[in-house]
Amino acid sequence: MNRVIVLPGPTGVGKTEAAVMLAKELNTEVISADSMQIYRHMDIGTAKPSEEARAGVRHHMIDIIEPSEAYSTGRYISDVGPVIDSLLQAGRIPIIAGGTGLYIKAMTRGIFRGPSSDPELRDSLMSMEEKQKGSLYERLRSLDPEAASRIERNDIRRIIRAIEICVNSGGSISFLWKQLTVPLPYDFIKIGLVRERKELYSLIDQRVDAMFRAGLIEEVKAVLAMNPDRTPLQAIGYKEIIRFFNNEIDLREAERLIKRNTRRYAKRQLTWFRQEEGIRWIDLTGIYDSREIFRKVMRALHDLAPEALPESSLTRPAKVLE
Repeated sequence: MNRVIVLPGPTGVGKTEAAVMLAKELNTEVISADSMQIYRHMDIGTAKPSEEARAGVRHHMIDIIEPSEAYSTGRYISDVGPVIDSLLQAGRIPIIAGGTGLYIKAMTRGIFRGPSSDPELRDSLMSMEEKQKGSLYERLRSLDPEAASRIERNDIRRIIRAIEICVNSGGSISFLWKQLTVPLPYDFIKIGLVRERKELYSLIDQRVDAMFRAGLIEEVKAVLAMNPDRTPLQAIGYKEIIRFFNNEIDLREAERLIKRNTRRYAKRQLTWFRQEEGIRWIDLTGIYDSREIFRKVMRALHDLAPEALPESSLTRPAKVLE
């Protein structure tokens, strides 16, 4: 039985706590699907699970590379496959929790494996964008309008990759997307977590406040000293603090921008996940007790795949399912 549980949802919705409690109930482990939690030393700004949570339940795909290293969705899929296989071979159902829609899409619907990267071309494209903001998006629109319609105008990393593939393959990336995608060979049980937008945004603001209290500024300063790759520096919470360090904005404005950008990111996450087929959505609006969130997830899992639950869970409805 190649069952894999996926818990997608926007940042701040309550995925981490639900995944930990579910993993304890099912005697299994959690796999992160977060493109920023892969970096070591970036703990506060990426809202990694606490040391206590990771001590109680083993987490994979967290703290696997240094901020100075480059990483890709293709590498994530190559790395996560053996982890999933190992858990399944041990008779455990992997639990994938995270908010990076591209990672989850790559697992469940396949990943595009195009030509290898071209550092010289990438540097040239980045220089073009720095000289004239928006020029790369317009170039992609001329090369491949369909691809441009699927990529946000400010997602420079993906725009550069799309142009790179168009140039080096001599064709369109949208055509290759349709031809070169293969999902991982598992039966995914997808239970999504969502909240009413106003409530979610309030929780996000509270989380950002907590990050500052926990030492976000000092963490960003430490990461900057590590000669990091471009990608981690674009993470929300880091790029705004860097602007503060550069005297472009004051600290209050940095805090405001982090909250605003995180809320916008959550909105994009929801838009992305709504396109994912087969998700059973659970509305957590008004629910803050992690035990109640856990019970809702268990009820959904019982409806979708009762055979995935241990017999002990099925015979203890008062504790788990009611």
